[in-house]
Amino acid sequence: MTPALLEINELSVRFGAAATRPAVAGLSLRIARGEVLGLVGESGSGKSVTSLAILRLLDPAAARVTGSIRFEDRELLTLPEDEMRRLRGSGIAMIFQEPMTALNPVMPIGEQIAEAVRIHQPGLGKRQVRERVIEALNAAAFPRPAERYSDYPHQFSGGQRQRILIAMAVANRPRLLIADEPTTALDVTVQAQILDLLAKLREEFSLSMLFITHDLAVVSQVADRVAVMRHGSLLEEGRCGDVFAHPQHEYTRSLLHAVPTMTTDLERPLATLS
Repeated sequence: MTPALLEINELSVRFGAAATRPAVAGLSLRIARGEVLGLVGESGSGKSVTSLAILRLLDPAAARVTGSIRFEDRELLTLPEDEMRRLRGSGIAMIFQEPMTALNPVMPIGEQIAEAVRIHQPGLGKRQVRERVIEALNAAAFPRPAERYSDYPHQFSGGQRQRILIAMAVANRPRLLIADEPTTALDVTVQAQILDLLAKLREEFSLSMLFITHDLAVVSQVADRVAVMRHGSLLEEGRCGDVFAHPQHEYTRSLLHAVPTMTTDLERPLATLS
């Protein structure tokens, strides 16, 4: 078995009173170096909470997190906060779902990426930082980055803003990229471009990836393995082809049957999940 880059064991996340159902319940997952794991499930299944727990971005006053999250054999849940800050962005980076809310509307996009570079590479001079930003934007296939360095987020389309977030995520060469629904807000043409870009970056930078989505068609294109969550629990996990061809859990079968195809009878309602 390939050594794990990220290994999660018995992760549980609970908000509020102990009597409430946990948002994540006893989750165990692993991601090998160079691998893409697709994490799928309906809204509220615990996918995004899992990603925030990995980066320790949950409010400790509101969330009780137990279990183990190991990255490159370091336990993240007990890592000192200053070390965790250094790891975010350099070791593990994240692409958020909605780029317009993830970007600062009153800061030029080049400076937003430059800020991320300066935090993790304080020894670089101003010119070197700018070069690194333009290099990251070029890697994200962003058009004319030098010319648009000082433009603001509202001056770009949704697809361009997503490329800015991707450039920010890869600027410090992370080993693990968490992509939380990165194509949900995009039309299908731009979605295809972003998926092709992520595949290219995975190859170019040897990225491992946790790809979070509710879209099974997207998972089939980008992931090596797929894990299915519901109500905070892992229901099924395996190679994409195996899970799609021979789903073992009834919920996975329901998800697959709920996906419309070219042969779907338009007179009948889509399958629902009970």
